[in-house]
Amino acid sequence: MFSGLNKLIKIILPKRLFYRALIIVAAPTIILQLIVTIVFFDSIWIKANKNITRSLVSQLKTIQDIYLNDRENLDFFTDSYKNNFNFEIDINKNSFPVFTGERKFSPMDRSLRRELKSAFGMNNYWFNTTKFKKAVEIKIKLEDETMEFLIPKEMISASSVRLFVLWTTLPSIVLILIALIFLKNQTKPLVKLAKAAERFGKGDYVNNFRPSGAAEIRKAAYEFDRMAKRINRHLNQRSEMLSGISHDLRTPLTRLKLQLAMIEQKNISEKMSKDIDEMENMLNDYLQFAKTQTQETTSKIDLSHLINQIKKDLNNENLSISNLNNIIINGRLFALKRCFENIIQNGLTYGKKVYIDIQKGSNIIIVNIADDGPGISEEHYKNVFKPFFRLDKSRNLNQSGVGLGLAIVEDIINSHGGNIQLGKSKFNGLLVKVSLPI
Repeated sequence: MFSGLNKLIKIILPKRLFYRALIIVAAPTIILQLIVTIVFFDSIWIKANKNITRSLVSQLKTIQDIYLNDRENLDFFTDSYKNNFNFEIDINKNSFPVFTGERKFSPMDRSLRRELKSAFGMNNYWFNTTKFKKAVEIKIKLEDETMEFLIPKEMISASSVRLFVLWTTLPSIVLILIALIFLKNQTKPLVKLAKAAERFGKGDYVNNFRPSGAAEIRKAAYEFDRMAKRINRHLNQRSEMLSGISHDLRTPLTRLKLQLAMIEQKNISEKMSKDIDEMENMLNDYLQFAKTQTQETTSKIDLSHLINQIKKDLNNENLSISNLNNIIINGRLFALKRCFENIIQNGLTYGKKVYIDIQKGSNIIIVNIADDGPGISEEHYKNVFKPFFRLDKSRNLNQSGVGLGLAIVEDIINSHGGNIQLGKSKFNGLLVKVSLPI
């Protein structure tokens, strides 16, 4: 029971911190205003109106009794009420109204009706509180006459309901608006920190991040900035070391090539040259892996233009592209180009044709790259993404490779916040499914 209620509350409550904090601030204020309004309205306003309405009706009853018992001094009495209480009194033989002009849901009309009914009985009174702006019209039925009164409205209502509602709601609105401004300023640093963490998670270098906000938020942002700089420094050191080692090894390999060219025994020279060429290819793979770790700024990329550029560079008729529309994503241009080139070249190397299909969703782009080659067994789908893993038998990989191709591809895709999956294509080859956020 409680778990179901907890799930319902989680569904109803807003997900963002700003709106949750707003509820924490605004809900007590609104509840307090409602309690104050109800207590004041019920205990003070209604009771005050009831008392002054009862006093007014008692005066009307007194005027009626004087008129019925002492009509000779009636003029003096009515003039006194007119001068002292601003009453307008008229006694005539006009027909008594049949339809009442009272409002059913007005507290003032309800209080006046209750007191008039108690003093004069049912159907012996009539009143209208809306005909005049500052006066209330009341008629009392006699035997063959009608007593008409015009009474100032302030003698019935102690205060205006609209004014009362205004003074109870206006402070709440002002307080909530002030809370909105302060909450917006307090949640803005959290939003900035979340965006910076998202950018860093996608491989973007966050260099212009400045901690701000409350002390706790500022400390979290400061520690995140230090962590990001440490990770970037570690990645740069690793890539620089790998790149330096690869470059340094090129020098002795070049000297070995020159020395082999001077050897007279050509059969020995050719065999050693093949080993040196394989070592050079391995160094190239190391350098390519090191380049994926180097700094590159994020920019707007037209994915369709990028795929067309790769097709133009490869100049291969066996590459087919479908559903190529204008799709703009945020990413690192050279890294993504290297990624797709690697996948496409693998497909063209191990198969006859490669088919590229691009699908666009609401917030994701899916690039399917399929070939008609021998494919990869499902048990090795995860292993091929490991560095230096080579699967020579199933894909007939080039022996000079060191197994960094798909490791580089996965590293690039993950750094862009995407995902890469392998599967069996409809052409009985390998299907590479790349997902990238828009």
